[in-house]
Amino acid sequence: MQKSVRYNEGHALFLSAIARKEGTKRGYLSKKTAENSRWHEKFFALYQNVLFYFENEQSARPAGIYLLEGCTCERAPAPKMSTTGKEALEKQHYFLIVFGHDGQKPLELRTEEESECDEWVEAIQQASYSDIIIEREVLMQKYIHLVQIVETEKVAANQLRTQLEDQDTEIERLKAEIVALNKTKERMRPYHVYHENEDPDIKKIKKVQSFMRGWLCRRKWKIIVQDYICSPHAESMRKRNQIVFNMVEAETEYVHQLYILVNCFLRPLRMAASSKKPPISHDDVSSIFLNSETIMFLHEIFHQGLKARIANWPTLVLADLFDILLPMLNIYQEFVRNHQYSLQVLANCKQNRDFDKLLKQYESNAACEGRMLETFLTYPMFQIPRYIITLHELLAHTPHEHVERKSLEFAKSKLEELSRVMHDEVSDTENIRKNLAIERMIVEGCDILLDTSQTFVRQGSLIQLPSVERGKLSKVRLGSLSLKKEGERQCFLFTKHFLVCTRSSGGKLHLLKQGGVLSLIDCTLIEEPDANDEESKAGGQVFGQLDFKLVVEPSDSSSFTVVLLAPSRQEKAAWTSDISQCIDNIRCNGLMTSVFEENSKVTVPHMIKSDVRLHKDDVDICFSKTLNSCKVPQIRYASVERLLERLTDLRFLSIDFLNTFLHTYRIFTTATVVMDKLADIYKKPFSSIPIRSLELFFATNQNNRGVDHMNDKSPRLCRKFSSPPPLSIPSRTSSPVRTRKLSLHSPITARVGGLDLTSPLSNSTVNHNTSHSAGSSPTSSSEAGDMSPCRSPSTPRHLRYRQPGKASNSRCSVSPASAFAIATAAAGHGTPPVFTNSERTCDKEFIIRRAATNRVLNVLRHWVSKHSQDFEMNGELKMSVICLLEEVLRDPDLLPQERKATANILSALSQDDQEDAQLRIEDILQMADCPKAECFESLSAMELAEQITLLDHIVFRSIPYEEFLGQGWMKVDKNERTPYIMKTSQHFNDMSNLVASQIMTHTDVGSRANSIEKWVAVADICRCLNNYNGVLEITSALNRSAIYRLKKTWAKVSKQTKALMDKLQKTVSSEGRFKNLRETLKNCNPPCVPYLGMYLTDLAFIEEGTPNFTEEGLVNFSKMRMISHIIREIRQFQQTPYRIEHQAKVTQYLLDKTLIMDEDTLYDLSLKIEPRLPA
Repeated sequence: MQKSVRYNEGHALFLSAIARKEGTKRGYLSKKTAENSRWHEKFFALYQNVLFYFENEQSARPAGIYLLEGCTCERAPAPKMSTTGKEALEKQHYFLIVFGHDGQKPLELRTEEESECDEWVEAIQQASYSDIIIEREVLMQKYIHLVQIVETEKVAANQLRTQLEDQDTEIERLKAEIVALNKTKERMRPYHVYHENEDPDIKKIKKVQSFMRGWLCRRKWKIIVQDYICSPHAESMRKRNQIVFNMVEAETEYVHQLYILVNCFLRPLRMAASSKKPPISHDDVSSIFLNSETIMFLHEIFHQGLKARIANWPTLVLADLFDILLPMLNIYQEFVRNHQYSLQVLANCKQNRDFDKLLKQYESNAACEGRMLETFLTYPMFQIPRYIITLHELLAHTPHEHVERKSLEFAKSKLEELSRVMHDEVSDTENIRKNLAIERMIVEGCDILLDTSQTFVRQGSLIQLPSVERGKLSKVRLGSLSLKKEGERQCFLFTKHFLVCTRSSGGKLHLLKQGGVLSLIDCTLIEEPDANDEESKAGGQVFGQLDFKLVVEPSDSSSFTVVLLAPSRQEKAAWTSDISQCIDNIRCNGLMTSVFEENSKVTVPHMIKSDVRLHKDDVDICFSKTLNSCKVPQIRYASVERLLERLTDLRFLSIDFLNTFLHTYRIFTTATVVMDKLADIYKKPFSSIPIRSLELFFATNQNNRGVDHMNDKSPRLCRKFSSPPPLSIPSRTSSPVRTRKLSLHSPITARVGGLDLTSPLSNSTVNHNTSHSAGSSPTSSSEAGDMSPCRSPSTPRHLRYRQPGKASNSRCSVSPASAFAIATAAAGHGTPPVFTNSERTCDKEFIIRRAATNRVLNVLRHWVSKHSQDFEMNGELKMSVICLLEEVLRDPDLLPQERKATANILSALSQDDQEDAQLRIEDILQMADCPKAECFESLSAMELAEQITLLDHIVFRSIPYEEFLGQGWMKVDKNERTPYIMKTSQHFNDMSNLVASQIMTHTDVGSRANSIEKWVAVADICRCLNNYNGVLEITSALNRSAIYRLKKTWAKVSKQTKALMDKLQKTVSSEGRFKNLRETLKNCNPPCVPYLGMYLTDLAFIEEGTPNFTEEGLVNFSKMRMISHIIREIRQFQQTPYRIEHQAKVTQYLLDKTLIMDEDTLYDLSLKIEPRLPA
């Protein structure tokens, strides 16, 4: 085997001699040795592609040979040396030869001249034949390409040859057919007429006819084309194309926004989180940005697809792109669900100065165009609705026979379904986050708020009155500072619990040790003081009927009473109405549970779950996936009949549904229809329960009674039937302590007929299987009653149910009233009384009638107390309610608490309107004995701020809530439809004009600067008073062009005032849909005056973006719910008044319209004060 390469030394010496004499390049170069990295000077000679080097120029034999073909040569930097050798190195120029094959080390050379170095590099580069190699590769590619073309041409030639052969065959066949046809024609035509010489006139006529036919044809086609261009179809196609182009532009802008979000904020903040002193953690970065990077990648792909489709215009097919996009859009659920939380995390991170400084640096990037991070985080929230709107517009201009019509409709339906799911998840998540936010505010924590079924209802400040002895209550006064300071409580109402907290000086909340967490199932609400109760009478005189009581009777401890004082009658009505509704909801559910669960065939949860009408979509109703406080799906769309059915369903009633319905019913129905439904439910209560549920309800072991109850003509289904005769119930007490107060939903605590809850065979009940049912003696009955005393778990311990002194001769040992009382008392605690089958059927009927009365009275009570304006403006409605309540009072089976509740509602309707001694703007303007208005300089900033706040709140609270419906403030007749909203707007403009006019009245710079500083101080005090409307009035005045341009005046204003003004402007800024103001209002406790324009913008957005009715004619109840939530927030701020004393001298100045200048006058005066600088 050959182990080495043979080498022709003679030939090599011959080439070296030629190279030394005739080489392309020759000269001395320093070569770096591989052994010791030293440099040795050698004589190099280049010949063609071979490089020889010799020991010196006279050497005949080369010391080495290098083959340069395929190598690369380039300049190399000087190696690093010590400072002593730097001067020598600066005179040397290095270059490097890298060989193309593996295993060969690079050759390092150097010269003393730079020009010589460049010549060697160029010569060696040419000797490497790199250009020839590249040219060879190019020629080879061309050769391969030509070979492929030749092969393709050969294949094409074969195909053409085959086609020609087929065509020759076809031609022969056609020729044969023509010959046959000619022969046939010859036989059919007996003779031929030949026109050898046609008349020239005939030829001219034919030529003119041909020209006219062509002209008419072209004219006809022109008309056809013009008609099509003007046709609705062509217009629709043009609009469709424009919609597509706009969608592509919007998608381009959206992708650019996501690119800025990811590259200008997300990735830099990730790097900052990995630094030694991170201003933010990686978890916070993930919580803020969520999956925005994934969303960006998805839309970049979708955007590329859109651009590719636009390149194929005018053929625009987009449906398949949406088919690809739809399954991936589920990633938006995570972003939308946690969007509010991400903004909250961002706000918390901004408290860190280092992070805030870094974020402002990122936001100052030119690509952000002055937009904040919150703005970019909001963009993905609107993308799914934008797609839905685009597809809706696209379908409006897509013909029904269009090829992608069905695909676009499918995409639109899927997007709407995804939007609904996202909306429902956001609502559910927001409720949980609200509870967790309150739980974090409480220092001790609160476990009951971790229950997902706990729904927040309302919050606010109430004063808790101290427990005092009878007769000494008058010593406490409403205006007492110690009472306000020590007794002020922050209260939170949920669907199942009532929290009472104290607020420390640091703003932290602490639960009361006793009575901090009240379970509403153990509570009884007492709204009005009893006329026979001296303590309540004294309290009513002292507190002006603003107090109400919660009697708490827990099953595991002694009972106690919580007395709370509201700041106004409206506030008291709102609190008591909501508390009453919550308690009624819990106890009504418990009542129905105790009744239905006596039958082994059905339970209330099973009855609700088995009723498909409560959760399954139908032609007249559509549900969302979000559950309300009653664990029933919320209504998305429904007919008016189904909404009224839900309002009067005895099994449950959601507070949110009731508020939404009463706020917005006038949009889709009338008050008369609602009242007719309530009257019908009162008279025929069984019509409010579905037939299937009634069948289960009456499915007892006695078959002979089960059929009669389902008969529509049965007298038991109407209130005209005779109820079981009640027993004689003496009202005796076993102890001299006071009797328990009753409200609409409280159980009876008086002594009722003997009832033993421990055994159905007790001596205290009558055996119905015997013919002498009343044979028990009074003595034995009384003893039996004493031997087995039992009380309801929610009844005071000193009360017992005992046998009366004389038995009643009736077929039932308990009256319907007592059965209802015991069932109500045991509703929340589980142990129902035991009856026989006949008793059970009788008492169930009675209880359902009582529950129907309860429901009607609660709806009316809520309506009258929280929506009294409906009855003030509609006398017919007021009379119909009074007639119904009078009919209820005539019911012989009416329970005492129902009678009292009915009387209270009648009293509230019949009494004259009482204004709580609240001022109105008209009263202030009409004051005859007002002192003369003082000048601005004599008034303090505190006086101005307080009176501005008082006036703003008076104007704000005067707006009736019905003016917020239907966008009346944007109509032509807005002054007639929404007079109070227009007055509020006018008052805002007048106050803003007053501020600007007062500043401009000063002639010297110093006085104007002092006025600006004073008004900024007034705005800051307004902020402290929660009057954000006043803050905006003043800041908008200072930002007017007439004042903002006064540079000399602003130069005199102090830096502290400018910084304070910037802070105030940031709070009330409209950026991000008033994001900062909304966050401030969320953490604000009433009283408060918000900026009304923010809510009007929200309502306009809801009204314009969502119709009131669907295409099927169903009420869009989701829209009603959104409108109601906004109105409830407005009314919450309206109902809590300020405790500010009216100062006539200040209000006269603030309302003096003679001091106000118009915009043109202000600007002319501004130009006189500081003229424009010459250009």
